Amino acid sequence: MRNKLLIIGASGQGKVVADVALKMNKWKSIGFLDDDENVESSMGIEVVGKSCDTFKYFQDCDIFVGIGNNAVRKLIQEKLEAEGANIPILIHPSAVIGEKVELSPGTVLMAGVVINCCTTIGRGCIINTGATIDHDNIIEDYVHISPGVNLAGTVRIGQGTWLGIGSTVSNNLNITCECKIGAGAVVVRDITEPGTYVGVPARRV
Repeated sequence: MRNKLLIIGASGQGKVVADVALKMNKWKSIGFLDDDENVESSMGIEVVGKSCDTFKYFQDCDIFVGIGNNAVRKLIQEKLEAEGANIPILIHPSAVIGEKVELSPGTVLMAGVVINCCTTIGRGCIINTGATIDHDNIIEDYVHISPGVNLAGTVRIGQGTWLGIGSTVSNNLNITCECKIGAGAVVVRDITEPGTYVGVPARRV
């Protein structure tokens, strides 16, 4: 871990990422990189350059991708990893993490998250405010789990899937890659085909 952290993206997701990083109290300084020339600071944190400037800071800074879009986050993080960037894991101090939980670089756990034992979280995941993930889950890379989502035990979420706010997944289920689960949806059977699913029970639209 380096003494400085740079967050790519200074808007909504980047702000919450910065808030987590500040509360971790592990970096002497935190800055943003953002391509909007009209944004000079966010949350009182300076925007020090554009995303294309990232490679100038590799030797001195940890780099974190604070972008909510799964596909964009994946593209940027994979490029950073290929170039040898040091990408941390961010964990809000109020998060509760069970035994034998594995977290991967570029993942952020927001305030109030609960992850129970023997769960694996992939690279570049967003586990948002108050989400709960029970035992023996597998969350693949670049998944976005929105605020208030509840996953029961032994659930697998495929790469790039987005679970909307307040959605629920029952136990022993698999959701394939690149799905969108609507706000408040309840998944009660395996989802094997990519697409958008809404309702109670969740159905493809």
